[in-house]
Order: sequence, then structure tokens, then C-alpha cells
Amino acid sequence: MQKTIRPREILQQRRRRLRFVTMMLLLAALAYGLYWWLTQRDWVKTDDAFIAGHLIGVKAQVDGTVVEILAENTQAVNKGDVLVRLDGSYARVAVQQAEAELAKTVREFYALKARLASLGQRLVAKQAAVTQVEHDLQRFKAAAGDGAVSDQQVQNAEDKLRELAAAIRETSAEQDGVAAQLRDSGVEDYPAVEQAKSRLRRAYLDYLRREVRAPVAGYVAKRKVQVGDNLHAGAALMVVVPLEELWVEANFLETQIADIRPGQAVEIRVDAFGGERLYHGRVQGLNPGSGSSFALLPTDNATGNFIHIAERVQVRIALAPEELRAAPLQPGLSTLTRVRIADTGTSALASEVRLAGAAYRTDIYDHELDGVEDKIREIIAANRS
Repeated sequence: MQKTIRPREILQQRRRRLRFVTMMLLLAALAYGLYWWLTQRDWVKTDDAFIAGHLIGVKAQVDGTVVEILAENTQAVNKGDVLVRLDGSYARVAVQQAEAELAKTVREFYALKARLASLGQRLVAKQAAVTQVEHDLQRFKAAAGDGAVSDQQVQNAEDKLRELAAAIRETSAEQDGVAAQLRDSGVEDYPAVEQAKSRLRRAYLDYLRREVRAPVAGYVAKRKVQVGDNLHAGAALMVVVPLEELWVEANFLETQIADIRPGQAVEIRVDAFGGERLYHGRVQGLNPGSGSSFALLPTDNATGNFIHIAERVQVRIALAPEELRAAPLQPGLSTLTRVRIADTGTSALASEVRLAGAAYRTDIYDHELDGVEDKIREIIAANRS
């Protein structure tokens, strides 16, 4: 027996289903609205955000040939560790030459001192000779009236006196020239000695810096150097990355940055952990321009064709140090970052970046000249007159 189809019942079923679907959609929209109101309205987020860090480039400081490599990619190094060693033969010869030049200059200084003393004695001797000739001339003139001395003898005495006076002026001028070179200088501050000491310091530095050292502690990456490479000063060797000093560079749309301020709390989820691990941070500052302003080829919108594209502004976010120690990260990792704009924060133009980390200063070069100063004092003492 066939079932009779009634159009009215079909319409009622459709209406009930439509009301049910509509109710479900409204409930879903209400649930999402409630979720957004409770969890998202105080935040702005972006997935255009990446972990950043200091990439400390290590470069050769002097020319030389690589004879040993002491660090490889992924290895941890401490500040001051030798990473690459260059051949030191030329540098050693330069140090020996500079030492010899310093010794020679010190001896020349004391030779000038001796010459100055010698010129002084010569002046004394010439003054004594002048006194003797003057006495002789007085006696000759007294005896000339009696005819006991000829006019020729008187003339010779007067000529001798003029000759001695000229010799005194010449010696005095020579003495002044030597004195002008020495002035009141001691051997330590004599200009030529200072110049020789500077050359020795430079040669000593070149000799020391054939050993390329790590400026900071971190992990080695991007090693380029090979044994046997003939390097020039400034050649890139490798990179050292201190993983304890990382931050997030988050690029927010220009429509999102109006309420972002330094000091606001941040939550970061890293893609490498599947977004399961939550890191906490703090806004440190906003870049003073959009990304396109600093591009290699900035856009030129003063052309006939223009398409409005929302620009992005980079925001720097500090990571909590204790969380980094517990779960280390690497520069370049992608993140999902959101900023709590409900927090007050400080002025948008302020910056909370502090230059107190190890990546902003190294002291491995502070005492390089300590050894050469002792050597300089030994050379000066050994070559004193």
C-alpha cells in the first residue's frame, strides 16, 4: 500500500530543520562571540613573527694562511677560545724586526745625549783657546810698541781669535740642534723611541691575532674557512650565536599597532614545538618605520598604478630568560605571537631595549698589549748606555 505524500507535512519538516540549523548557527556565532570577548578582545596576534638573535661574525684580523681550525658548526665555545689559527712566520719576523728597530732607536737616543755632552766639552775647550789667544794678543800689542813683536804676529793672533769665535758659533749651533731634538725628553718619551714602540706594539698585535678568538660565548654556525686558505684581514670565517640572548621580531599590520606599547605582556607559541609550549615575553619597542621603508628597493607609490596594501611594522619582544634556559630556541624559528593590548604600557616611542648583554661588549682584547709592554721595558733597559 503506497504512503500518501502530504505537501503540508513536508513543508513543516523543512521549517523545523531550517529552524534547527539556524539555531545551531546562532549558537555557534554566540559561542564564538563569547569566546572572542573573553579571550581575544584584549589581544592582537600575528603569525608573521620569528625568533631573532645576535649573529656574531668572526673575521680574520690579519693576513695569513690557515693552519688549524679548532671549532666546527653546532659546537659550543667559550669567550676567548681560539677558533682558527693562522701561520705566524711572517708575524714573528715582523716582531723581531720591530724589536731590533726599538733597540737601535734607544741607542741612537743615548748617542745624541753623548754627542750633546761632547759638544759642550768642545765649547769649553774653544772658550779656553779664545782666552789664551786674547791674552797672547794683549801681550803682542804691548810688545809691538817696543818692536819686540812684529805686526805679522799681532795680525795672526787677531785672525786666530776670529777663527775661534766662528768655531764657537758653529759648535754652539750644532749643540742647539742636538738639544732641540732631545729637549727635555727621557728615553721613554723620546718621539723616535715612541714611534719604534708603536711599531713593536702593532707587530706584536699582528702576531697575537693570528689566533682568532671567540668574542662571546655561544654556538658555532656557518663556518666558511678551510685549512690552507690564504686570508686577508676582514675575511669572514664563521658565526657565533649566543642562544641565551634571543628575542622575537613580530611584524604586525598597520591596522593592529595603534594600541601596541612597550611594556605590554606577550604570549609566544613556537611552531617547532607544535604550538604546545607557551613562552612569555614583553614588548620592548616598535621600529620607527614599516618594513617597506627599509627595503633594498623601496616602493614608489607616486606612479600611475597604485594598489593599497596594508604595511607591516616590526615589534621587538623580549623573551623570558628562565623559559629560554628551560627550553632553548634558535634564531629563525616561526612563532604565533600575540600582544595583550589591554595592558597600559609606556609611550609608543619609548624603548625598553637594554645594552647590558654579553653580545654588546667583549673584553678579550683589553689585555693584549700587557706582554709587549714588559718586552719594551726589557729592550730599553738592555740598550741603555
